[in-house]
Amino acid sequence: MRVIDGPTTAQLLPYPALIDALHDAFSKGDGAATAPPRLHYSVPEPADHQHSPQADRTLLIMPSWAKDAGVVVKLVNVVPSNSARSLAAIQAQVLVADAETGAWSTLIDGATLTARRTAAASALAARYLAPKDAKTLLIVGTGRLSLELAHAHMSVRPSINNVLIWGRDQIKAAAVASQLDNAQAVNDLAQACGQADVISCCTLSSKALVKGVWVKPNTHIDLVGAYRSDLRETDSELVAKSLVFVDTYAGAHGEAGDLLQAAQEGYFDMANIQGDLHQLSGMTYKRLNQSITLFKSVGASIEDFVAARMVAEASI
Repeated sequence: MRVIDGPTTAQLLPYPALIDALHDAFSKGDGAATAPPRLHYSVPEPADHQHSPQADRTLLIMPSWAKDAGVVVKLVNVVPSNSARSLAAIQAQVLVADAETGAWSTLIDGATLTARRTAAASALAARYLAPKDAKTLLIVGTGRLSLELAHAHMSVRPSINNVLIWGRDQIKAAAVASQLDNAQAVNDLAQACGQADVISCCTLSSKALVKGVWVKPNTHIDLVGAYRSDLRETDSELVAKSLVFVDTYAGAHGEAGDLLQAAQEGYFDMANIQGDLHQLSGMTYKRLNQSITLFKSVGASIEDFVAARMVAEASI
């Protein structure tokens, strides 16, 4: 079995090529691969970590396959308390099976693959939804995804020349900003939201961070952090005033906390979702002047399939 480490995985998934590959897969819809809903389990934290404000861990099992391209399975442990250990919350591995024999042929660093495909999906949506002349990007969150999202968004909007990084820990925010050109850490989230043309959130927050009242017209919101119905990164007012798009309808209806909680509070109707990545990739979407667009992603196995096949085929 070939084992592909994180740095090699990143090299084999350059953003322009990965974004284009995701576009091709989503535009084909069910014809690209079979990707059933992921299995989702809540796993208790060990007893000595019960002080964590988000004690439960999450185990995700995400399969996908295609007739002539084999099987891909991603195994993920999401461990929110890892932040206290200076470790990534997402611990993952991806297995690729040979199309002919079914033998497990490749093991890929799942954290890197997940980060790259997640950021690429956001960038694919932003290709259609973000203002064409966007100049200021705000990243809300300081985990592994923060840098990936910045690079991915800038790959589809090269006009971005100012990157703001906000996090609860200003030291971490400054560390992220130091790794990007034309970037700075900010401590006033409300002010930063008012300046941004694109706001990309990648946190495990259970409380709204970005408020609708702070966001100016003609802004694109990208939400990737809240992957469970009890998590959220925005308030209901922002969802209500936005044109809402999702990665997949099934994922949104089952796990998109920002949207589900806004619906529960009477601010949003899930029937008003404007489209998913399949529809965005298959049509020409013309952004309405001064509108606020919102893309909510919870992840989809088809994204793992595309990225894993790219890595497996390039590493032969």
